[in-house]
Amino acid sequence: MGIKKELGLKIKRMRVKLGMTQEELSEKINISQRTLAGIETGENFLTAETLDKIIEALKTTPEELFNTSHLKESEELIKEIAADIDSIKNNRKKLENVYKFVKSVAGE
Repeated sequence: MGIKKELGLKIKRMRVKLGMTQEELSEKINISQRTLAGIETGENFLTAETLDKIIEALKTTPEELFNTSHLKESEELIKEIAADIDSIKNNRKKLENVYKFVKSVAGE
């Protein structure tokens, strides 16, 4: 996934989390809804000025907005998780914590 797509997906997720529609955000940052839709799908890239407005409108920071490492494909995430678990396989306490977390997320 490229930077435009990753950033667009992150903007969309943050907007939705705030309960904001594309129309509301586009009005707030003074761009067309069509332009915002293009940014969110990764078809368009935003200007520095629009980026500043989005950061302010979404009540976030550049660091948080550009942290997209969790937006990888599922297969890649699974490989990284497996590698991380393998790296702690000799630490019983850490493994127990991972086990508890996974069980709580899985709803068991």
